[in-house]
This record gives sequence, structure tokens and C-alpha cells, in this order.
Amino acid sequence: MSASAASRHVADLEAHLDTRLLNRTTRRLSLTETGQAFHERCVQLLADLEEAEETVTAAAVVPRGTLKLTSSITFGVRHLAPAIADFARRHPQLRFDVELSDRAVDIVDEGIDLAIRIGDIGSRSLIARKIGVTQLVCCAAPSYLALHPAPKAPADLAGHACLSYEYSRERNTWRFCDSRGNAHEVRIAGPAHSNNGQMLCALAVAGMGIHLEPDFIVAPDVRAGRLVTLLPGYTPSSIDIYAAYPSRRHLSMKVRAFVDFLVARFTRRVEWAMPLPSKTQKIR
Repeated sequence: MSASAASRHVADLEAHLDTRLLNRTTRRLSLTETGQAFHERCVQLLADLEEAEETVTAAAVVPRGTLKLTSSITFGVRHLAPAIADFARRHPQLRFDVELSDRAVDIVDEGIDLAIRIGDIGSRSLIARKIGVTQLVCCAAPSYLALHPAPKAPADLAGHACLSYEYSRERNTWRFCDSRGNAHEVRIAGPAHSNNGQMLCALAVAGMGIHLEPDFIVAPDVRAGRLVTLLPGYTPSSIDIYAAYPSRRHLSMKVRAFVDFLVARFTRRVEWAMPLPSKTQKIR
């Protein structure tokens, strides 16, 4: 549709509704508050129509079509990709359109069916279902620990080079809990900050500092000895992993089936879990 035809249709719709849906300037268009509410309701109506069509077709019992989803980069590459491959082998009529980003993509605005979120799901308008959990791990490379004494308590981290993550809730504050249930928090600072956990992990492996990362990121390097876990007796937070989708009365079969599959896969076997560190683990 041409721009002039689209403009005419929007103008006709505004006249029919007797309200303004778009803010117009010479440079850009943006939705008014009324326009945003109308758009979200129309998205729901179209979803209901799709659901109604599926009830009288094979799609009601067989996932088909295109499933648009988004995930963080590292979790998407390491764990979501194998899950998608396994699910696709079972349902060859389904196609996946995947966007990987460590920022929280607006799935309603960008027409995405499903988001895999680590921790905060974002908009309150989304429905979230827990599919797994990840444990934060405090660790550093042996090369860093050879030059700096290992911290014995969270407060010691204030004197260390720490690597901070952009999208953590409070990126310069790390929290721990001791064996008695007492909370400990410390303000950290250091030589590097990034919006990507895999980048921070690589910097830690290179000996640049201490970092606090989910186990699904650091597990391979800990198992291989490239990173050493720190602060035995102090446990960082765990973070829930969610499948989030727009608030709709009815879920399409493709979304419902894939979320069920992820729940079964990631709660039955936590493929990124690490063995607990030995009490006799040598830390310089």
C-alpha cells in the first residue's frame, strides 16, 4: 500500500472513530495514547480471529505457521537453539523467526509471539510462565587470582576489579546470602562494563577482573578451569527464566506447544547447572 493510500485509510478511520490516532509532524508519526490502546485491542482481536480459524483447521492440534520469538544472545545461542532444533524435528510444519538481543524487545510493538526473559519480564501487560532458573556465580580467572588475593567475604569485592553488566537491576551492587540467611550487599567498580554477558565472561577469562554471571554463561569455563568460583559460603541470587507472551485470552497452538516443550525441557534437566565447588578447592 502506498503512503498516500495508508494516510487516507488512517484519516477515514480517525473520522469514523471521531478521535486522533496519530501525532503527525513533518518528520515523524507516533501513536497517541488512544491510538496505542486501539492498536493493542486490535492485535488481541486479530489473535482471537487466528485462534478461531485454528479451531477448524489442523493447526488446532498441529503447530504450524511462523513462530516469532526473541531471547537474550547467549541463552539463545547455547540453549534455545538446540531446543528449537528438537522441537522443529517434531513439528516440521512450523517455521521459526528468531531475534536475539540482550535488550528487552517490545514484543507487542514488534509483532513477536514469544520472548524468553531472564529475570524481569518487562511490560506488566505480558503473561509469563516460568520455564527454568539460573544461579548467579561469582568467579575469576586463575591468572587474576595469582595477582590478587581471593575475596573471603562480599565486602572484600569493593577492593577488587569487578566487571559490571548493563541490564542487571542494580548493575553496581552485588548481593549475596550467607549460610545463616543474612543478606550482604557491596558496591562494586572496575575496568569494564558491557551490555553482553558473554563479553564480560571473555574479559574475566582473560584475567581482567571478577564477574557475577548466570551459570548458563560461565558453566563451560568453570568446568574447564578457565574460571574459579569465589566466596564459598556466600550464595548470590538465583534468577527465574520466563516465557512471556502478550496478554490474550487464547494462545495459538504454536505458542502453547512450544512453551510446554520448554517447561518440560528446562525443568527436567538443567543443562547449564554446575557441580557445587569442593570445600577443598584451592584458591590462591
